[in-house]
Amino acid sequence: MPFVQRRQFLAAAAGVVMLPASAYSRVLGANESVRLGIMGMSRGKDLSGNFAKTPHAAIASICDVDQKRLGTAATAVEKMTGKAPATTGDFRKMLDDKNIDAFVCSAPNFWHAPASILACAAGKHVYVEKPCSHTPQEGVWLVEAARKHKTKVQMGNQRRSYTVFHEAMSALREGIIGQVTIAKCWYGADRKSIGTGKPAEVPAHLDYELWQGPVERKPYQDNVVHYNWHWFWHWGNGELGNNGVHMIDLCRWGLGVTYPSRVTSAGGRYHFVDDQQTPDTHIVTFDFPSKQSIVWEGLSCINHHPENNADAVFHGTKGTLVLRNGGYSLLDVKGKETKKVPGTTGDVPHLTNFVQAVREDQKLNSEIEEGHRSTLLCHLGNIAHRTTHAIECDPTSGYPRAKAAQALWSKSYAKGWEPIVS
Repeated sequence: MPFVQRRQFLAAAAGVVMLPASAYSRVLGANESVRLGIMGMSRGKDLSGNFAKTPHAAIASICDVDQKRLGTAATAVEKMTGKAPATTGDFRKMLDDKNIDAFVCSAPNFWHAPASILACAAGKHVYVEKPCSHTPQEGVWLVEAARKHKTKVQMGNQRRSYTVFHEAMSALREGIIGQVTIAKCWYGADRKSIGTGKPAEVPAHLDYELWQGPVERKPYQDNVVHYNWHWFWHWGNGELGNNGVHMIDLCRWGLGVTYPSRVTSAGGRYHFVDDQQTPDTHIVTFDFPSKQSIVWEGLSCINHHPENNADAVFHGTKGTLVLRNGGYSLLDVKGKETKKVPGTTGDVPHLTNFVQAVREDQKLNSEIEEGHRSTLLCHLGNIAHRTTHAIECDPTSGYPRAKAAQALWSKSYAKGWEPIVS
């Protein structure tokens, strides 16, 4: 059964009257808040706290398939806002609520695009966490859904809303460090082994069937839910998609590049012998037709390398620009710091931009097509790692030229959960 039809079928079975997408859009008054439905109470709990600090944002409903996490999050939201949110274990109930204006998807990666596509079809504006998709094809579909249903869709790469970073990017465009040929970025952590999982009974408080949702079914094992799914290709995108997307997005923004012509990957799973499939040591180079490159270094099990306190570094013919902690520094060609501009960090500016865009039809700082382009680089880095470690791409779309790489552009879905832009 097609995805949208399945949603209609399930809604009808629950006694919910399905309306056309346009019927879900609420016209907001000048003093009204944007009513939010938030899916996924791991990252979503943090987002709830920050939306509570965001002007004209109201948390109307929260969702999680784990009843324990849902209850804890509901208590936290009520404490923060003074009002208890509605709670549900099924995000589709939020999409069917005509009083909810915007949907926030902070569930696992494999849910990001499918749930957001459904939200667009229901007439909801969407804030989707990074990466905005689990595969490149999902990103393409999500952009199509936003266009078709005329919804605002923002990805959660919050550095796009740092005011001083905007100043830094303008300085790069104006040639402050000359011709910029390369941007570099890093991510380091101190992650431990995930061990070897064993088959186990699904906890009574977890709806594992709905947790899996659009992915093909796998038996429950004890080292996947709730976080370690990141390190399995079936559910996650490794460190590159988990955290690399933030820094790579900054590099792409600063260089002004879109799709690469070549992607090279080196690294592997070096630190532990366990169930993890994605690399813990990963270096990816993206080469662009403009004769510029981005280099990302991910060290999941080493958090003490000196570069790790910088978000991104741009090297030009007249010097270097370093982005760090929401601010930036300029260095001359000999490495002497010539200027330092402090900045601030956090989610609230990005959430504020989203809420203002919904209320006042303002421009999004990370409109979904931009989010998709940066996410695509992460997908291509992983595809290169999983195939030949170097892939040639169509520089107009990023589509890989090798058949082995093309096979990872999309994936199969659980029956009845195939995303459809309709």
